[in-house]
Amino acid sequence: MRLHTAAKFRQRVYLEIHRSLKKKVCLSAMTQRPVALSRRGTEMEAFTFAVTTQVEIPIRIKIGSLEGKQKPIPCTVLDENAELRHIGSVQDPASDLYVTAQIWSESKPLGVPMKTKYKAFKTTRVWNEWLEMPMSIKDAERNAQLAITIVDMSPLAPDRITHIPFGGTTITLFDEDGKLKMGRQKCRVHLHKDADGSATTSTPSVLPPKRRKPNTRDPSQQSPEEAELERVEVLIKKHEMGEIPRVDWMDQLLFRELEKLKTNADEAAQKRALELDAALQKDPKHGKDQDDSSDEENLEDEYFNLYVEFPRFDHPIVWADHEYPPPPISSWSQNAPPHPNATLKPVPEVQFGPGISHADPHNIIQIYDPEVGQIGNPCEDKHRRLIRSHRTGIMDRDLKPNPKIRDDLNMIISYEPTQDLTAEEKDLVWRFRYHLTREKKALTKFVKSVNWRDVGESRQAVEMFPKWTEIDVDDALEILGPTFDNPAVRSYAVETLRKADDEELLLYLLQLVQALKYDATPDNQPDAAPQESSLAHFLISRAANNFKLGNYLHWYLMVEFDDADAIQRRLFARVEYYFMIELEKLHPEHRKTLLHQGEMVAVLSKIAKDVRFARENRVGKIEMLKKYLRDPDNDLINIDPPLPLPLNPDVSVVGLYPEESNVFKSTLSPLLITFKTSEGRRYPMLFKVGDDLRQDQLVIQIIILMDRLLQKENLDLKLTPYRILATSATAGAVQFIPSISLSAASAKYKSILAYLQANNPDDNEPLGVRKETMDTYIKSCAGYCVITYLLGVGDRHLENLLLAPDGHFFHADFGFILGRDPKPFAPMMKLCKEMVEGMGGTTSPHYLQFKQYCYTAYTTLRKSANLILNLFSLMVDANIPDIRVEPDKAVLKVKERFHLEMTEEEAIRHFEQLIADSVNAIFGVVIDRLHDFVQGWRA
Repeated sequence: MRLHTAAKFRQRVYLEIHRSLKKKVCLSAMTQRPVALSRRGTEMEAFTFAVTTQVEIPIRIKIGSLEGKQKPIPCTVLDENAELRHIGSVQDPASDLYVTAQIWSESKPLGVPMKTKYKAFKTTRVWNEWLEMPMSIKDAERNAQLAITIVDMSPLAPDRITHIPFGGTTITLFDEDGKLKMGRQKCRVHLHKDADGSATTSTPSVLPPKRRKPNTRDPSQQSPEEAELERVEVLIKKHEMGEIPRVDWMDQLLFRELEKLKTNADEAAQKRALELDAALQKDPKHGKDQDDSSDEENLEDEYFNLYVEFPRFDHPIVWADHEYPPPPISSWSQNAPPHPNATLKPVPEVQFGPGISHADPHNIIQIYDPEVGQIGNPCEDKHRRLIRSHRTGIMDRDLKPNPKIRDDLNMIISYEPTQDLTAEEKDLVWRFRYHLTREKKALTKFVKSVNWRDVGESRQAVEMFPKWTEIDVDDALEILGPTFDNPAVRSYAVETLRKADDEELLLYLLQLVQALKYDATPDNQPDAAPQESSLAHFLISRAANNFKLGNYLHWYLMVEFDDADAIQRRLFARVEYYFMIELEKLHPEHRKTLLHQGEMVAVLSKIAKDVRFARENRVGKIEMLKKYLRDPDNDLINIDPPLPLPLNPDVSVVGLYPEESNVFKSTLSPLLITFKTSEGRRYPMLFKVGDDLRQDQLVIQIIILMDRLLQKENLDLKLTPYRILATSATAGAVQFIPSISLSAASAKYKSILAYLQANNPDDNEPLGVRKETMDTYIKSCAGYCVITYLLGVGDRHLENLLLAPDGHFFHADFGFILGRDPKPFAPMMKLCKEMVEGMGGTTSPHYLQFKQYCYTAYTTLRKSANLILNLFSLMVDANIPDIRVEPDKAVLKVKERFHLEMTEEEAIRHFEQLIADSVNAIFGVVIDRLHDFVQGWRA
């Protein structure tokens, strides 16, 4: 639970404690510790508390006991009133009663009332029963209150029983400071009334003080004994809450004295009641002022108190509401601040409504409407259309910005793709659009500033595209996102992609397939020919002339067709259909190859299912797999002609080695199949059924892209992005890299360094490892530390950290990304002590070199943050598990790890601190040890 500090709240609390300490407390066992206050009373220690929005616990209340005294009814009255005579509480002072409780807010009931179980009483009415309300603490309003009614029974007819109110009381959930009430509470019961849950309740749990004329004495006022008892009860409540230290031996003496104090208070109350009766008989108007609401408040010879209890928590819980941004004035887009450092002003409170010149004694409901300004201001909309009309276009051609406006434009251009533009920023970009045509990074901001629903404005915008400096691929990918649906804009982005070669296009193909969902088709018909979509036509034409590109486009489309909803399924099926037609025209052999691939994947899927669900042990499943692979009917033992693998079309296979196949010990029983390539080499591959590999496929694609970006800057970090291909929503293939987990290496060789020494010995090196191997290990560790941090890869343990004999370190199993992790307190970056010890420890020069590689890689990838953010933007509607959880926050989670608001020096310092925290993370070590223990126990 996140804790907060609030100076105003803690000042109030401490001042209350300070005032209570000034009083002379006769009970030394409950004396509180003095609180040091400054002269001004503002500089105080931090006071920790939680807010209600974090507490997802149901509201609970414990119905304790009913105490008080009841005035006997004369027998003459009972004889005249038969209904009154048969009421349960009249017949027996300990009659059976039950209690109902219901939450109210704004004079409206919230949820159904809850009631206590039947309980027979002997001498006292004690329930001691917890009632759970149908509402959580986080959903309670500031003025929420519990209406508690004690119900009695009276037989009005021989065949039925009528429930009548014995009394009611209403208690608020929060005190005057907005703090959730805890512990034991004393509630005054208003006899013969149902609990009133309205805002101006007539059954408050605490009676308001009476207004009396000065210098007058009233017998109904509390006696000193009663006042002392009330004060002690407040201290006892603090003692129960732990606010006053406990002294067992003195507390026992105290509670004995407390019983005497209660006896004296009861005697004083009886004496006061007699004095009041005598005063009323002498003067019937005595003690009654116009401010008195009822006789019940004055007559003290009949009263009852209900004792209830709220749950206790370790820290105070303060009511908090959602913090809204300031209401926009003219447009909805003004809600977002112009830059991250902008501060939001608090929402102004409503004091008086129209026509109200003074405060009203009744409560005014204050309402904040976040939709104010969403429709827009008609005057400003008209002004915007006028300044963007054709008449101003001629003047805008020669318009030059002054230094201040130029700085504002540069700031707008530097915005990341997720940053929205305000209305003023849009107008500024539109006004200087001709000047910005030389800035290629300004085109995306210009497209955002155009009102594409205005025909004239959109025509002017399209005419600007040929004049603009050629944009980069990352900007083209942003335009292909879900935000831009104008066909002319998307066509311009596709023309930019045409200038990219096939290898670069392959890096973005996964996202471009997803971008097909955002292409507008005539009348929104997904069955329309893909020639109507410039992106679909472009992908088909390029893939038909490059088999490697066509191989991946085919399988990406097949997966989407297998998983998408009905409308999108027709869309992807239509694109696949026209792709096959184009292949039949240009390269019919490529189409046959893809069909043969489909047949092989279907056979492997059937084998994987049979092996997985077979009632055999692991040895029996391995024998079953070998039998299936040897079967000539499956066309796997000999493949003629050679077939390019779907996983890697650069590798053509002519058969496989059944004896080298294996079944891993796992719930899904993945298959290890070793293919024989046309060059006579071995190509091991894992095939899974029952697992969605699209998330792993996305992570590997981003790793390949980041590796390419780093190598562009002459930084080769020896990454090992093994290939992954999802063949359906529940099946896929994974390239198998011979390696060993860090857990197994540590168990067998005692350390990572010993493993490297055993496989790459060199006595001339300080650590006894070949220089090339150590260099590969250091670089690959740095690369994967940076990349897994940026992608928020979770569930890292020594079993999915792998190391090849030549020193290549890499991660496997990307089931948790974007900061999600099944284990608590996981470090933001996985850098365990085993990895550091493989470099020679934190004092080794290799460790210092590792840190330098991390800094260089992090600052290099930050320069390409827009490209990576645009790729994730195109995946928000893909059925990726960790993106599907919060699709609107997926891009922001990646963005916050780049820390684009920092300078390069600040970013390096941030990553340096991140490395230090990861190395010293205690919970990471505990989790690794616990994981090893669980795996050993399962084995």
